[in-house]
Amino acid sequence: MTKKERVWSVIQGKEADHVPTGFSLHFAKEKAAGEEGVKSHLKFFRETDTDIIKIMNENLVPDVGEIKVPKDWDKIPSYSLRDDFMQRQIEMTQRIMEQADGDAFAIGTLHGVCASAIHPIEARYGYEKVRELFCTHIRENKAPVIEAFKRITDGMCQLAAKYKELGLEGIYYAALGGEMRYFTDEEFKECIEPFDRQILKASREAGGVNFLHICKNGLNMKRYEGYGDLADVVNWGVYETDFSLKEGQRMFPGTAIMGGLANRSGVLVDGTIGELQDAVKEIIHTFGKKGFILGADCTLPTEIDYARIKAMTQAAREA
Repeated sequence: MTKKERVWSVIQGKEADHVPTGFSLHFAKEKAAGEEGVKSHLKFFRETDTDIIKIMNENLVPDVGEIKVPKDWDKIPSYSLRDDFMQRQIEMTQRIMEQADGDAFAIGTLHGVCASAIHPIEARYGYEKVRELFCTHIRENKAPVIEAFKRITDGMCQLAAKYKELGLEGIYYAALGGEMRYFTDEEFKECIEPFDRQILKASREAGGVNFLHICKNGLNMKRYEGYGDLADVVNWGVYETDFSLKEGQRMFPGTAIMGGLANRSGVLVDGTIGELQDAVKEIIHTFGKKGFILGADCTLPTEIDYARIKAMTQAAREA
């Protein structure tokens, strides 16, 4: 099987010749975008030999100025593929795809509506402050916030379709907002879920595959139970959320599961290569090979030796 065939087999619920792998990391800031971003991605793909190649996206929704009261969300404009930050991501993706292994299964990172709404103001207030601001503004006057989310969502829908046009198989959708310490279940259902679903649907309608990554810890996973109809692969923080791979398999029947290794901790960081390979084989033997893609709960540590990732890929092929 080719790498692409292997991943497709898992997504379709068929038997693959072995468990495919997909790992990624956030490259150092000076090597994450533009031509340096192209070089970083290609080096990572070539030295790790994973079945899935994920194009990262550090070309974020730009700063819009101060947002202090709900009405300030009117500053969020409408976005399109003509915007500079979109053009930069499109150009980098094109350059990577021109040189990447055509045998691999390629997907593009797409930040969900919650994350994309954080980016325009995170540098001003800090991550936690922005998350608290969302909650405060939604509870004070949610109308302008929701309208801003609509405009952001429209732009992300365009990027989802463009990724497919550029030759990617689909998107790696970074969903945020499921943490219990921020939104209530009702707020999530009204202010986040409809827009998540709109973007995932746009990707599907463009012919794309949807990898649903459920970000962060302290999650109420039940909030995502209804997302299964728009997801082909689901990945979340197993160790951060205390929600096992088997529980995820039950929640998302008929959907492939991706993960197995803790996010930037545990054997992934501290173990020898031999211990890491043993852990990979144990995960696969425990979970089973069908409907499973070996990965981490999120991204790998930036400083990881690429030889360790290649060793995990090799162990998955031998398990």
